[in-house]
Amino acid sequence: METFDYTVQTTKAFDQAVSAIEAKTKEKGFAVLHIHDVQAIFASKGIGHEPLKIIEICNAKYSNQVLAKDIKISLMLPCRISVYVEGGKTYISALKPRLIADFYPEAGIRATAQEVDTIVLGIVDESK
Repeated sequence: METFDYTVQTTKAFDQAVSAIEAKTKEKGFAVLHIHDVQAIFASKGIGHEPLKIIEICNAKYSNQVLAKDIKISLMLPCRISVYVEGGKTYISALKPRLIADFYPEAGIRATAQEVDTIVLGIVDESK
């Protein structure tokens, strides 16, 4: 069975990896919509956690194409890329966008999902 995520270890420091994701996202024609600083959110509640940021990215053209096929695909948007530290190592991880087509087989979005998958996984690879 195929895994839902694509995860790579990076030699970059945590903040450098986050900055690389932001830069590559823009370079690839996507926008960074929001960055959730999970470590800071937990700290505000008195909970300790290793560094974790969830970066929401989007491309309006692709989003519009899939939403026109089935509005419920909005439940799986925007694309997210996580940067986190685990065991002293920094990782970059993304949900594989191509798998969204499996959840909505009647929508006919397989080609678009594959195209977005190639771009998002490229962002991950080029940011490591």
